[in-house]
Amino acid sequence: MVRLTSAFAAIGLMLTALYPTAAKETRSWAEISAAARGQTVFFNAWAGDPQTNAFLGWVGDLASKRYGVRVEHAKLNDTAEAVTRVVAEKAAGRNSGGSVDLIWINGPNFLTMRNQGLLFGPFAEKLPNWHYVDTEKKPSNLVDFTVPVEGFGVPWRMAQVVFLYDEARTPPPTLPRSVPALLEWAKANPGRLTHPTVRDFLGATFLKQALYELTPDDEVLQSPAHDANFAEATAPLWAWYDALRPHLWREGREFPATGTAQIQLLNDGEISLAISFNPADAAVSIKKGTLPESSRVYVLDKGTIGNTSFVAIPYNAANKEGAMVVANLLLEPEVQAQAQDPKWIGSFMVLDLEKLPLISAGCSIARPMPSACPPTPNWERPCRSRIRAG
Repeated sequence: MVRLTSAFAAIGLMLTALYPTAAKETRSWAEISAAARGQTVFFNAWAGDPQTNAFLGWVGDLASKRYGVRVEHAKLNDTAEAVTRVVAEKAAGRNSGGSVDLIWINGPNFLTMRNQGLLFGPFAEKLPNWHYVDTEKKPSNLVDFTVPVEGFGVPWRMAQVVFLYDEARTPPPTLPRSVPALLEWAKANPGRLTHPTVRDFLGATFLKQALYELTPDDEVLQSPAHDANFAEATAPLWAWYDALRPHLWREGREFPATGTAQIQLLNDGEISLAISFNPADAAVSIKKGTLPESSRVYVLDKGTIGNTSFVAIPYNAANKEGAMVVANLLLEPEVQAQAQDPKWIGSFMVLDLEKLPLISAGCSIARPMPSACPPTPNWERPCRSRIRAG
């Protein structure tokens, strides 16, 4: 962890010099919350999971009842849709009254907006509930895919790569426990493995997980990808994937469009393993009736990629105050506890449990499994392009 933290710090110093200057939020919280009352916040968020959509709807109802802030979920297929909109507004000179107030964001999209001066802030530490956030034991609350967040985003849920399976059909001793073993398992079980299309974030994550374990030096993934290091670092990945692809579902010629579609294949018995970015996905799916009660999750022996999701506010948002109120609400201990409940989305808390004596004493709080730091954001796009071209 010390080695990774040092790498983050070095990258942060380099990036900070490149970022456009920004204005820190200086108003009191009383002023902000008073201005927020009556505003409608257009919350642009990925809408590929019905459970998460329902949870955000519940958060919107809570924001209205408690703070007089109305929340409209602008449902996205890809976060890049909202980023493109803000980029277009800036190009058109629309520097206020923007159409996007709050974005669920991380990875390449956060880096793009940060580099182009498209984010409002820093504001995170102004939120009253910020003091609950775990900034020591959960470093991904402060660093997004190696990019320092620096108060321009607010963490609201944690995720980690897991693999779903049905232990009634796939006994645990037969599960592949590493990326190389996954290839051998696929050869022995042709057509029983797939992943979402690489256009979907989960499909790209499948590649990044393999890259993390197969690259000769995983430290290189903590620096930006460029022509000099990309080919060497990814060569083992492409050799592995080229060998794997013919053994995938439908011989690797088709892929499910989303994680939800992939889980349906698992439920239908067409595949035996499915990648997920939610350690509670088995429990959530069992409760929804989309997977059998014998469904389970596991992680690879060397650990799997984990990260934190953030919400951020565009520089030209029309309702910045309302957006800050919603971001603060997402950090409420009650809301975080609901998010962790498998009845909702089953995500890990971003809060420090030691600061929440009532919750930690009264609830069974899930603990993250062994995880690995994800690569820097710009490793993702060339990986996606290579698979599409293949």
